[in-house]
Amino acid sequence: MKKYTGFSKTGIVFGALGVALLGIFAFFIISNILNATNYENYDFFSIIEPTKDNGWIGDHVKGSKDAPVVIYEYADYQCSVCAAYGPYINQAITELDGKLAIVYRNFLLSYHSNSTAAASAAEAAGLQGYWQAYADRLFATQEEWFYATGNERTNLFTKYFNEVTDGKGDVEKFNRDRASSEVAKKLEFDAGIAKRSELPGTPSFLIDGQIINYGNKGGGSVTVNGKTVTWDSAKTGSKIVDLLKEIVDAKLSTTEDSSSTKAE
Repeated sequence: MKKYTGFSKTGIVFGALGVALLGIFAFFIISNILNATNYENYDFFSIIEPTKDNGWIGDHVKGSKDAPVVIYEYADYQCSVCAAYGPYINQAITELDGKLAIVYRNFLLSYHSNSTAAASAAEAAGLQGYWQAYADRLFATQEEWFYATGNERTNLFTKYFNEVTDGKGDVEKFNRDRASSEVAKKLEFDAGIAKRSELPGTPSFLIDGQIINYGNKGGGSVTVNGKTVTWDSAKTGSKIVDLLKEIVDAKLSTTEDSSSTKAE
């Protein structure tokens, strides 16, 4: 019988390799834990500036960041209801003349095959200062790219970029940024907020921690400064503008009433 005299050279090599792989695996686990986003550091009802957690891409704001009333919208570029609401939201912001801002956050639905690609394109356009123009263009052309795949989708998104920048944008940078880790981090960050906010779907509009509306189903009533505002399923189209004005009036009523009392 051959006497066992110790580890073979092969065994030592494989053993060392195994230890090394375990070390690498442990490193990545620890690294992911250390780099995980701590959402407790963020107030979901304030405008979030660029940080390492969102890929150095902060919240997108329609209207003035200094507006006294801020509503938070969670939407998906491939959501048809989101696309339908877009023009009316822009109209309300314009007509309210500095009183309303809409903070847009990505809430991508898993069953939308092109939502991630579209959102990545919008974020890439945003890195060159064209986020809102590009976002509006995506919603306006939604039917054109809804089922597009591969090169067709890339060509359409590039075409939109050229259109909104009037040919002045850096196309090569746009296409690099679409696939960048920074853009991916931004989408992941927004998704984390939406998940922790337990939102029912898109589009979701929130104010003061309350859901104003979900999709086209209506979100019932919200209380703003003691006033009840109801968004029901009948409030569609241009009536959305009236509803947003009603919310803004309710939100500002305390300040305005207080100012009038002091004047008297």
